[in-house]
Amino acid sequence: MAKLVTGLHHITALASDAQQCVNFYAGILGLRLVKKTINFDAPEVYHLYFGNEKGSPGTILTFFPYPGIPQGRKGKGQLTVTSFSIPENSMDYWIKRLDKFNIEYEGPQQRFDELVIYFEDNDGLGLELVANKKDERPGFTYGNIPSEFAIKGFYGMTLCEEGYEKTAGLLVGQMDHTLIAEKGNRFRYSAGGKPGDFVDILCTPDTLKGLGGYGTVHHVAFATVNEATQLEARKKLLKFGLNVTPVLDREYFHSIYFREPGGVLFEIATMPPGFAIDEPLAHLGESLKLPPWEEQNRKIIEEVLPPIQLDITRYLD
Repeated sequence: MAKLVTGLHHITALASDAQQCVNFYAGILGLRLVKKTINFDAPEVYHLYFGNEKGSPGTILTFFPYPGIPQGRKGKGQLTVTSFSIPENSMDYWIKRLDKFNIEYEGPQQRFDELVIYFEDNDGLGLELVANKKDERPGFTYGNIPSEFAIKGFYGMTLCEEGYEKTAGLLVGQMDHTLIAEKGNRFRYSAGGKPGDFVDILCTPDTLKGLGGYGTVHHVAFATVNEATQLEARKKLLKFGLNVTPVLDREYFHSIYFREPGGVLFEIATMPPGFAIDEPLAHLGESLKLPPWEEQNRKIIEEVLPPIQLDITRYLD
């Protein structure tokens, strides 16, 4: 039987400033600004998508920049670390680049069969670079980072939980994941068994409960092949006893949402139609794209949103 959930789709975080997001993720890390749109539930707020050239599932980190919101606190019941995959021999390059832009980091340290450094963005969002030889995806670069060192997409993510059993039961029993590694209080699951799909559950019962705000993750989305598989996944989750939303149209994918037992907001998103439905691949992220129902309000929305600019020249080596 084909899997209903195939891996990670995207991760969405809260931020304090839109331009700061562009500077850090496109400028310093070299991710492509794939889409510049709005939060469909709060049109006065940007929704910025960063990923590889096409914005492929398993590469997309997105942000809701809410000016004026309080800083969050990473803790239990949250996705606390988003990990990016880098080529095996690129760790020295990235350490020098982080030093160049005065970004503090921890490591490198060995974890399973990979080399990892931890750092945070300007808002305190937890990030990792994971050097490995398993990732065959091409990286993306604007030219500010040599292609042989470019980020390839997600490596995986870490859920901080009171315990692992209930969340693991959901992942394995209802979401097509398998336990592939464990050490100490870290348990790794995957639907696809490859970089971009890894879900680590870190058991930290003594950690404070996380609080939402800038510098924290809002939700994580898992990928499904199409609308039919999404409906099957929804039926399965409802039968399991979870409170699952109806299917919502997010323009570039369709989504359903639910809380996993530890409190993290999960989403299952379709792989089509993708980000090239409203602008050519070569020009992704260049224009403000609005859903059809908001086009009549474009003038008002553009007046409210702060201008942002992509200036890669400031971030060349």
